[in-house]
Amino acid sequence: MRSDAKAVFGITGWKNTGKTTLVERLVEHLTASGLKVSTIKRAHHSFDIDREGTDSFRHRKAGAQEVAIVGQQRWALMHEGGGSETELEDMLARLAPCDLVLVEGFKASPISKIECMGETRADRPPVHAEHPSVVALANTAADNTCALPQFRRDDITAIAAFICAQTGLRR
Repeated sequence: MRSDAKAVFGITGWKNTGKTTLVERLVEHLTASGLKVSTIKRAHHSFDIDREGTDSFRHRKAGAQEVAIVGQQRWALMHEGGGSETELEDMLARLAPCDLVLVEGFKASPISKIECMGETRADRPPVHAEHPSVVALANTAADNTCALPQFRRDDITAIAAFICAQTGLRR
């Protein structure tokens, strides 16, 4: 999936399987090779990026639909969503131009993704068993029951090369 010429690729898996660490290491590796990389992270819980008592918090609490915080080094835009979850496509459209967007989470989205594997649990089937958009696995050990391409979770060079090949990016 591409949005405004951005290549989009996902990292998915169950909680505590190494998704965030993998995204972090991929961003470091890919940006060091000259790519502009952005990320989108799904949060399954309520979150705040400002704290009670800050001016931006007070603006939101007063009822502002959007609050922008602007500084010399960065800016952030908070949007009150009214209780419904924002779709991935809507977030992709809001991002500034870049080469690649790494999406963490969003198991059911149709974007191609790598599944971070952890300890197998009977109450949590592998994501790839239910979502055909998973095109590879990142694991600590090989899964001989799966025909998808597999990578060691710490083989960032190989995973980055796979993502670039899948999205048509050149480094």
